[in-house]
Amino acid sequence: MSFDEEWSAARATAAANVSMRLNQAPAGPVGGGGGGGGLELNQDHIGAIGSEAYRLHARLQTDGKHAATSSAEAASALAKEGFATGVALLKVNTTWESQVKTLVAACANISNGLNYSLSSHARDEQQLRADFTASAIDKYLR
Repeated sequence: MSFDEEWSAARATAAANVSMRLNQAPAGPVGGGGGGGGLELNQDHIGAIGSEAYRLHARLQTDGKHAATSSAEAASALAKEGFATGVALLKVNTTWESQVKTLVAACANISNGLNYSLSSHARDEQQLRADFTASAIDKYLR
């Protein structure tokens, strides 16, 4: 089987699985409500994920680069002696550094995004609480 045939078969299988899952989705109002399917914001969990992303960011910045210098030196020495593995090792090292930078940036985006979401949610909650307390509805609830 050629790659194109295999790829087409995999896509067809995936599309059928998605269609089957969508057809089995429970009927009901969109957005949840009391059914337990609604979006829930748990600040403790989000804070923990953001903290782990920050820790991973810090570790990747140091641990992801600890072999960079020795790899570059080895690649240079091998290439200088005419070994093709020197050029290959240099390419691997360059690719590795690029991938580490990408992961570091992704971890920073996750951490910063979750921190922003938490603070934004807290501000929105505070504003809603202030608006509700100041409204005429508050008088009827007392």
